Amino acid sequence: MEIHSLTLLAPLYYYPEEGTDPFSLKRQTEDGERLFCFEINEEERLSFEPDSDNFVGNMVFSGAYAAVEGQEKIAIKALLELPRGNYLFAQKREIMSREEIVAMAVEIQLECLWHRHKPGKLLYLRYLFEDNRWVTQLFRPYE
Repeated sequence: MEIHSLTLLAPLYYYPEEGTDPFSLKRQTEDGERLFCFEINEEERLSFEPDSDNFVGNMVFSGAYAAVEGQEKIAIKALLELPRGNYLFAQKREIMSREEIVAMAVEIQLECLWHRHKPGKLLYLRYLFEDNRWVTQLFRPYE
């Protein structure tokens, strides 16, 4: 797994969507892009040896991709977003299990701390369908 530093120059927008379990997506065909935002448990957020069972906290929101152009930006306040900013980013070209996602998130945190960055309090999990297969992506903001 490769972890990259990414500067997102413009936010990505999503329509609020409830009732989707982020760790049980078993899709066989294209069904659109999804974003899930989680809190990182405060006790684990700056740890070099975080407890993976308690690492990911509450889900803050979930959403389905919203293509926003031109005049549609007027309604942006009602949308969720993956904000612009600095992230450590990793992806795998498949839908991963909860355990694999948490393991990837822990690795991202270790990389962040190793580079002496301060990891943010949130973790973004994004699924998208690209090149005829699903991709799981994690974004962790940092200062």
